[in-house]
Amino acid sequence: MAMPQNSTRENGFCFTQPLDFSCASPRPGEAGRPFGAVSARDGCSTPLSNGITSSGAPSPSDSCAQPLCTPTPAEEETPFEEGIKYVSAEGEDLACGWGGFTPGCLQLCNTSKGVLFFLCVASFLQGMTVNGFINTVITSIERRFDLRSYQSGLIASSYDIAACVCLTFVSYFGGNGHKPRWLGWGVLLMGLGSLLFALPHFTTGQYEARSAAEVGVCGGNQSLPCSQAASSLSGYRFVFMLGQFLHGVGATPLYTLGVTYLDENVKTSYSPVYIAVFYTAAILGPAAGYLVGGMFLNIYTEIGREIDIAPENTLWVGAWWIGFLGAGAASLLISIPILGYPQRLPGSQRYIVMRVSEAHQIKDGSHQKASDPDFGKTVKDLPRSVLLLLKNPTFIFLCLAGATEATLIAGMSTFGPKFLESQFSLSASEAATFFGYLVVPAGGGGTFLGGFLVNKFKLRCSGIIKLCLLCTVFSLLAIFVFFIHCPNMPMAGVTQMYDGSALPGGHLNLTGACNAQCGCLQETYSPVCGTDDIMYYSPCHAGCKRVSENLRNGKKVYHECSCVDKALLPGSGKAEAGKCTSSCAKKPLLLCFMFVVILFTFLSSIPALTATLRCVSDRQRSFALGIQWIVVRTLGGIPGPIAFGSMIDKSCLLWQDQCGEQGSCYVYQNSAMSRYTLVAGLVYKVLGTTFFIVACLLYKPPPAESAPGSSDASENGTSDLQEHKPSLPAEEDI
Repeated sequence: MAMPQNSTRENGFCFTQPLDFSCASPRPGEAGRPFGAVSARDGCSTPLSNGITSSGAPSPSDSCAQPLCTPTPAEEETPFEEGIKYVSAEGEDLACGWGGFTPGCLQLCNTSKGVLFFLCVASFLQGMTVNGFINTVITSIERRFDLRSYQSGLIASSYDIAACVCLTFVSYFGGNGHKPRWLGWGVLLMGLGSLLFALPHFTTGQYEARSAAEVGVCGGNQSLPCSQAASSLSGYRFVFMLGQFLHGVGATPLYTLGVTYLDENVKTSYSPVYIAVFYTAAILGPAAGYLVGGMFLNIYTEIGREIDIAPENTLWVGAWWIGFLGAGAASLLISIPILGYPQRLPGSQRYIVMRVSEAHQIKDGSHQKASDPDFGKTVKDLPRSVLLLLKNPTFIFLCLAGATEATLIAGMSTFGPKFLESQFSLSASEAATFFGYLVVPAGGGGTFLGGFLVNKFKLRCSGIIKLCLLCTVFSLLAIFVFFIHCPNMPMAGVTQMYDGSALPGGHLNLTGACNAQCGCLQETYSPVCGTDDIMYYSPCHAGCKRVSENLRNGKKVYHECSCVDKALLPGSGKAEAGKCTSSCAKKPLLLCFMFVVILFTFLSSIPALTATLRCVSDRQRSFALGIQWIVVRTLGGIPGPIAFGSMIDKSCLLWQDQCGEQGSCYVYQNSAMSRYTLVAGLVYKVLGTTFFIVACLLYKPPPAESAPGSSDASENGTSDLQEHKPSLPAEEDI
């Protein structure tokens, strides 16, 4: 087997004289030479300094004990060229399987595409569960278990809290260990977390939704005594938090070790595309979660039980738990093939020689410590690893920029459906489906497009950061759309008096002259929409005397409603169960600009991740992603839902009253909700823009004459690097 000679020091080769690639039979005693054993099937291969052997042969696991070439005595004392890296192959088993069970049919999946498929399924399930189902069912869980928005925000943040606790340990030791095993056990834990999250449905009593008929009309209102009506179900929030904690622990390896495992086993020019596909699956997961979860919410939570209220009724609780059972079972199944993958894929070692460093250059040169093959293998190197990252200002500001973006993403993904529900007067299932339609093309398309642009234009690290900056500026401009809001549907006693006048001092007054004799109770919330397009707290508060059923849509219709303005139409003193439909003219504009905000926010995600991988040393990639996720979650993912939940609570107009105790919010003030969202969006988008600018200005690339082939970052930073690649043996198609 002949290899080309190259003396240009490009792409990791620096040969000053021809090399002998013949592989003679080893003489006794030569197997222990300093070069170490080299593996090949039809010839010898070039050993590399990071423990991986470059070989053109299809099976790198077969051994050949003869050194690459026999040095003369003079050569033995000559230092090796900087561009060549020597390592020993340690006889790794690169077959796909579990222990000794490695059937040949499984080896068809033992490729980068096979890994990508299973990791995409895992990230899809994670996104569908954590960022889809949970955000979709937040309103239903609040209603079913009497939770407030800040408590549901804490449930959402438990995922990030768990990730912060585990990230340092997983990224440091997992980065130097068997990545597929860490990934497989993580996905299994995610499945257990999903099953635990659904558990409260089976351990609580049946949900007793008091239907419109049970609530009664004017003069017939009934209520349970407070001792029976009061609920202690809010304690189940700790079960939800534990389920989310397991989700967080299980997903920790997925977005740190999973990304670096893909990056290590494909050509670096294809790495952004592979990572973009992986993250696109993670974005499509929430979209599917919103759509499928919205469908499940149209099924009553107590399946098979007859109920006479519709999904539009605010007392309705859908079958929120079905999705978690399915996702949990699927996660347990998909963990099995992931556990069977080897520590590295066959043939992956060939890409190491093609890498060109783009790591940020620290003034004192301490970044070169990470090139040591033994660096990062023991706990004593952990403080040095952290210190090296802290000395890298580009990495630090990329982390801070990621944290600002994560705050908005976490907050809006958790409460985005609730925002749409309030602005457009939708049911919980309609709002979740609507939000899913936004996230599918905007989030998924933006994620994939970001990776495609990096690969298409062969952007180097500084160019990638500028692309992130451009995307952030566009989304910053689009965030001003939250100046726009849809007005609240008028509600008697909440947004206006029963006679249409303004409420004095903004205080609630659910009792008017038209319903004073009805004896209505505030504990019973069952909104109806009068023919005057005004909402009422309940049929009783609308002063309705009779009830019938609309045969066309199955909704309850109330007649002889004394509070409904009869002057509009003859015999119009009627009301229909459910909220009034919003006819907001600003709806298309608001949705359009929300689409732009989501698109450009996710468009910068893969470029920012790629810039992080390129600005640090190769041996620190997994650990750097772990530290970045800690910063992103601590400053963004954890406080995001809690902060947004608290702000949304401040915009509440009508709270649930449970025998004098405050429950969940029934009605929000749309203008205040939009105002708080605008302020939060502007603050975090301005901070993100600033951090990307600073990261770009402080980035110091390696000098042009630095030795390529170092194990620091990635090759193919620019197109000219592709023109001079040596003619390596034929590679498998990526």
